[in-house]
Amino acid sequence: MKKYIFLFIVIALNMACEEVIDVELPTEEPRLIVDALIRVDIDEPYIPVEVKLSLSSDFFSNNTPASAESVAILYEEYDGDKVIETNVSNLAELVPGSGIYFPDPNFDSDQRIPTSILDRNFVFSLLIRRQGRLYLATTKYVPAVPIDSLIQGDGSLFNDEETEVIVTFTDEPDREDFYLLDFNFAEFLVTRDEFYQGQEFSFSYFYDEVFESGTEIEISLMGVDRSFFNYMDLLLEQSDSGFNLFSTPVATVRGNVSDITDIDNIDVSDNVDQPDVFPLGYFAIVEEYKSTIIIE
Repeated sequence: MKKYIFLFIVIALNMACEEVIDVELPTEEPRLIVDALIRVDIDEPYIPVEVKLSLSSDFFSNNTPASAESVAILYEEYDGDKVIETNVSNLAELVPGSGIYFPDPNFDSDQRIPTSILDRNFVFSLLIRRQGRLYLATTKYVPAVPIDSLIQGDGSLFNDEETEVIVTFTDEPDREDFYLLDFNFAEFLVTRDEFYQGQEFSFSYFYDEVFESGTEIEISLMGVDRSFFNYMDLLLEQSDSGFNLFSTPVATVRGNVSDITDIDNIDVSDNVDQPDVFPLGYFAIVEEYKSTIIIE
């Protein structure tokens, strides 16, 4: 009986010593997040347009899908500074409430964008109207180069619990290139051809785990412009693991989507007087090459 009384006293004392600490996390009004990284296989007849909209959430919650009154891509061909052709692709939320928009299959005309136009000087503008706000992002198509080879290495970076993959590709000599590599498992890397322009380039990437023999890993290489390269570089610096390209980052990183609601081009030509009014995310149309490696 004395033993039980002693245990009761110890438990009571421990409970009395517990203190609830409230931690105040930074909060802000939900922001619109635009996930519009469009990866193009140039051998396919149409650009695989898919735009995902969501609202940012607090620290412990997932982002929630967001619907809009209208979503469209305006694409214009330029001859110098002159627009010589204008087209519009109207998008629709095929599953209500999903926040995912595709070329509208119920429109009077085909709303898909053919890949055959990508060798011409087109500028693409994403227009979103939602709850009285108007959002705009502009981009041009960026080409890439194929992956020459993927080879499994036997090296390690920090410990033996790693898998090395050696990636090789050949840079295009006649242009300045920026690349985004997707190593699957929400792992990304950016690189530029500053030191290997026009040359074959090989490097090792280390996964922080040992995969089972026979595991297939798909790796893709995308061409990006300087702006998207800088955006991804900032996001990757913030993320140690579990990276999600269009989740709310640790510190807010501005993409190329702007809130242009109050711009009238007469009295107001920008929103510098509203520095806190902006969405998150990015709009880009990029060429992608994929390759698969089977782990031995």
